[in-house]
Amino acid sequence: MRKRLRGFLADTRPLRTPDFRRLWVANIITVVGAQLTVVAVPAQIYSLTGSSAMVGLTGLFGLVPLVVFGLWGGALADHFDRRTLLIVTTAGLILTSGAFWLLSEANTGNVWLLLIVYAVQQACFAINQPTRTAVLPALIPLDQLPAANSLNMTVMSAGAIAGPLIGGALIPVFGFPLLYLIDTICLLATLWAVIRLPRLPVLERRGTPGLRSVLDGLGYLLGHPILLTSFLVDGIAMVFGMPRALFPQIAHESFGGPPEGGLAFALLFAAMPAGAVLGGVLSGWVSRVDRQGLAVVWSIIAWGAAVVVTGAAVWFAPSAPMAMLTVAVAALAFGGAADMASAAFRQSMLLTAADDAVRGRLQGVFIVVVAGGPRIADTLHGWVAEPLGTAATTAGGGVLVIVGVVIAAVAIPAFVRYRISEQLRVD
Repeated sequence: MRKRLRGFLADTRPLRTPDFRRLWVANIITVVGAQLTVVAVPAQIYSLTGSSAMVGLTGLFGLVPLVVFGLWGGALADHFDRRTLLIVTTAGLILTSGAFWLLSEANTGNVWLLLIVYAVQQACFAINQPTRTAVLPALIPLDQLPAANSLNMTVMSAGAIAGPLIGGALIPVFGFPLLYLIDTICLLATLWAVIRLPRLPVLERRGTPGLRSVLDGLGYLLGHPILLTSFLVDGIAMVFGMPRALFPQIAHESFGGPPEGGLAFALLFAAMPAGAVLGGVLSGWVSRVDRQGLAVVWSIIAWGAAVVVTGAAVWFAPSAPMAMLTVAVAALAFGGAADMASAAFRQSMLLTAADDAVRGRLQGVFIVVVAGGPRIADTLHGWVAEPLGTAATTAGGGVLVIVGVVIAAVAIPAFVRYRISEQLRVD
């Protein structure tokens, strides 16, 4: 029984590598502060405007720098020392978080200034994250990548639980400035961890980090349909199935929370990461899955189904608000576990199937899809919910996720047949 239980629990072998362990431990501290900002920005904008459409603008202001700097940042990560890039962009994240604190402390009430700082922060994030992931194959053995990705997802998700819960409790009492200040201080832990890394030069540098380099990376992606499909199915899941921009309105109108936050708001934001943490703790099985493409398809179908149930719970909330809040939170948690599995498999496929010379650029595309998709979803859901309502928008998005991923799987069967064992034999 003990051996069977260990087989289900998370694979912790990557933590034996000191550099990875330092990054992972520092991320535990940093991610809580980062999630406080993730919660504070939409909550502050909703409290200032009372409009989900305005909250949805965070998606637009985050998307443009994510696309531009995500693609360019990936090219930079394939040209310059990746440790140096991590230091510079982490410092940028610290400065932008500090700017949020100063704006809120000054109580300007200017939504557009908040959105501009948010855009600059996302530009730093868009360069930092592709670089951070591209260094993993240089730090740990390739066969440990699924485990490392699961461990990283678990930490990110744990912070995403603590952030909304702490934020939901602190915002009504202390206001927004304290949350931004905590984020600024917590980011210092990651700065310390990346400074401790060794030099991480690109093994095979090709060209210069300009437009041509970006286009070469996209050309490489177009020539690998399995990798391209991994981005396509995740884009479907994120764009149509991420209703987080509606959470402030849902918490307020459907579950009776205050406009500036509250318990229902915190639970809705924390539910998906809570499920992802549980999925990460029980992720020992991900390293044993060979048909990773098929696993991604089923994980995204499960995600879409969870979003449909969430929309139904919002629809029936007026008749039994507390019971339906419980259903919505449980469904979102189930979806979070499914998303954790999907992300671990997709990231592992990307790192093992791509050459080191283009890993940074492909990670740039990855961050555009993974982080940019939800920002498109923020804008799309915010606008659609104005005429259709939050329940129909949420449930309809979940249905589109299921339909879209099934169509993609049927149209590109090579993705479903992908086996990690065959790729490792080629390497």
